[in-house]
Amino acid sequence: MTAHAPVLLGEAVRELNVKPDGIYLDGTCGLGGHSAAIAERLRGGKLISIDRDAAALETAAVNLERYGDAVTLVHGNFGNIAEILDELGIDAVDGMLYDLGVSSPQLDEPGRGFSYASDSAVDMRMDQSQPYSAYNVINETPEERLREILRDYGQERYAGRIARAVERRRRERPVATTGELAQIVRGAMPPAGLRERQNPLRRTFMAIRIAVNDELGELERMLGAAPGRLKTGGRVCVISFHSLEDRMVKKAFLSGERGCTCPREFPVCTCGFKRTLNVITKRAIVPGDAEIAANPRARSAKLRVAEKVSEQ
Repeated sequence: MTAHAPVLLGEAVRELNVKPDGIYLDGTCGLGGHSAAIAERLRGGKLISIDRDAAALETAAVNLERYGDAVTLVHGNFGNIAEILDELGIDAVDGMLYDLGVSSPQLDEPGRGFSYASDSAVDMRMDQSQPYSAYNVINETPEERLREILRDYGQERYAGRIARAVERRRRERPVATTGELAQIVRGAMPPAGLRERQNPLRRTFMAIRIAVNDELGELERMLGAAPGRLKTGGRVCVISFHSLEDRMVKKAFLSGERGCTCPREFPVCTCGFKRTLNVITKRAIVPGDAEIAANPRARSAKLRVAEKVSEQ
């Protein structure tokens, strides 16, 4: 795997407010960039680093070896943080960090099938032990559902055209490679779409990747579980790269802060709402010009932070 620059590294670790003797969780360890920055600040504390990509964890194990027993690596999905912490015998942690982006090594490694930049088998699995891949999404998803995936996950305005083109092609033979998929997408788009500043393939490939890995479902499960596994004063930091992800994070944080559904004129709350979070970032933190220049893939990153409060 190639090197990977952690996005918003300084900002994320700063907002995590690491205590030397605390217990922290990096739910998207990747190659260990954010994890190393957290572990560097620990003196007697512990870090649980989770990732669904076994290949990434192998590299992270080497990169984090110098921290010894302070770091525990776990192969798993961050949507299952409650179960993972239960297995480790940990009730609550002092902070959590999640970087929802696909790492550069995943995108750049041709055999993983994430990118339209090279021709390989359509795969896109973050966890390669799962049986369901991009091949299944492209060749087995009903046309109408495929259209919804491209429209909702990729915000693709030509979703209907592309889904119909995929359907026509797979009646003849399966779509087996990223090159074939790219050719179908380009052929389905009108000239105006092909002239857009953004690569016309990006939205389709992103949408299929999100579907393959159930990225929004995992995020929803994590956001539901996180407040209950934080100590009072502990923080959850989430770096998103997609407007759908960012909206989900923002909504979940606000719901934990002011989710009361009672009419404003009610003198007291009767809906049973218990405040669990205080939103730290009223506006998302974004990368500066220097980081974007050094790492263009950071351009769309947004960091949101919330802090656990005692239930009231």
